[in-house]
Amino acid sequence: MPSLIKELDPVEAVFSRTDSLAEVVENLIRSATFSVHAAVYRFNSQRIARALGGAHRKGTKVRLVIDKSRYGGSQAAQKLLAKAAYPFRLALGRGGKTSKMHHKFVVVDECVVLTGSYNWTYASEEKNYESLLILTEPVLIEAHLREFHELWADGAEPPLPANAR
Repeated sequence: MPSLIKELDPVEAVFSRTDSLAEVVENLIRSATFSVHAAVYRFNSQRIARALGGAHRKGTKVRLVIDKSRYGGSQAAQKLLAKAAYPFRLALGRGGKTSKMHHKFVVVDECVVLTGSYNWTYASEEKNYESLLILTEPVLIEAHLREFHELWADGAEPPLPANAR
């Protein structure tokens, strides 16, 4: 377990009013040694994208599930993920096309979960009041891992970019 994760309390709350939530996410992703599994509704944060890419390049297994409509409607997300060397999937909510995969969580090294209101976006970092809970309780980690694996299995491969056809 990375030293950063060893230092965490069993449960910790972090708020954007006083802290950079992107920095918290980025630091935990960078501390990963073997896995990062994330399910996020929205994603356009370049700094988190760089952290995911860096983790992947150092050999960490990185997988991402993003809401299909937020990916399809966001050129920023499409550009960030077009450069990604790690796999990602697109997901919908329980109601299919009329619903959202609205999760916002990441499991790092199967020993810490970040979850809360925070979307991985510029607006969430710079404009909104947001929150993150940092959880190290094994039963909560296992629940989030199960949910991630089910989302991954149900998710769709992203469409090939136009220039790859």
